[in-house]
Amino acid sequence: MKKEFPPDKAAATGYIFAMSFAEVLQELPTLTFEQRQLLIRRALELDDPPLSEAEEALVESRLAAMRDAPASAISLDEMKARLRDPQSDVSA
Repeated sequence: MKKEFPPDKAAATGYIFAMSFAEVLQELPTLTFEQRQLLIRRALELDDPPLSEAEEALVESRLAAMRDAPASAISLDEMKARLRDPQSDVSA
């Protein structure tokens, strides 16, 4: 579930301001959990090229498949174990 936040009121009025790094850190406790998650995600995305439409579609289709059959999902530890075991059928 992708949450979107309303546009920044300051930006909507044409007033844009810059915050120092110290000011950003000072404001973090006032943000909601979702806002902090979004901030982290956006910061991490700065170093990554955006997904292509095909990659985005693949991610969405895999998420939909997992939602349709949650029992088919395995834990990260299970996947790591399967990848380390040469006798394991990773596609199972």
